[in-house]
Amino acid sequence: MNSIRAIQKLNKRELEEGVNPEGSWHTDYRDTAFIYIGGLPFELSEGDVITIFSQFGEPVWIRLARDKETGKSKGFGWLKYEDQRSCDLAVDNLGGASVMDRVLKVDHTRYKPKDDEDMRDNTMGELDGDAGNVSDGGRQKRRRTESESDSDDDRPLLPEELELAKAIRSLDEEDPMKESLIKRLQEKADHAVKKYKKSKRKEKERERKHHRRHRSPKRDRSRDRDRERRRITHEDSKDEQRHIEKEHRSRRDNSDDERDQRNGGHRDRSRERRRYSSDEDSNSRARFKRSPDS
Repeated sequence: MNSIRAIQKLNKRELEEGVNPEGSWHTDYRDTAFIYIGGLPFELSEGDVITIFSQFGEPVWIRLARDKETGKSKGFGWLKYEDQRSCDLAVDNLGGASVMDRVLKVDHTRYKPKDDEDMRDNTMGELDGDAGNVSDGGRQKRRRTESESDSDDDRPLLPEELELAKAIRSLDEEDPMKESLIKRLQEKADHAVKKYKKSKRKEKERERKHHRRHRSPKRDRSRDRDRERRRITHEDSKDEQRHIEKEHRSRRDNSDDERDQRNGGHRDRSRERRRYSSDEDSNSRARFKRSPDS
């Protein structure tokens, strides 16, 4: 709070004395486009901070200090602007501003990145590749809070959020109603964000259900191959069954032929015996007729 008062006192004295921009105390930080942000509400995500500070310039990099175990915000961080002059505007206008019952502390800083820290533009979402996870030790996904769990960086700014940013930019610092008005607009914006995320979750759930009902072509091809394999196996088994039945019929026919042949031989011999007997009877009768005694 003392640093906030000191900055406000410096700005007030420069305005009273009519100091030109070249002689302002801001010129001591012309070599850095970084600002330090303290007093942030713990519920705010990187996307929320960018929304607030983008009214004074184009942010190109942001980092919120987060707990290594829980991933929750510690309430302070660093932001880099594309244009260094945006830092002057952010420090003068947002230092001492109240956001969600917390007073922001905004000041110039010479941020020194770590050796393995990626300083590419990360204001549009997560960076691709391993480089995007170097600065946080691969804990990017675990660090996401509930307010940004549904791709805050990818979603468009809602009208309620734009209205909040406009109110923060336009309201006078001396206005006694500013704090309550910003609080009411913040609650309205939070409600709109929750409603938007809920609708997105429902839409994703419908897409998942639709995907489960309509299987992918690859899965359909696999199912067709299984069905064809079963059909071929079934036809092979039917062919084998027909072959076995054919062999059985062939064996049965051969057995019948052999039996018929045996029965036919017996009938021929019986017929031969009957014919021989009848011939003997005829000869006997003939001899009896020729006998003198007759």
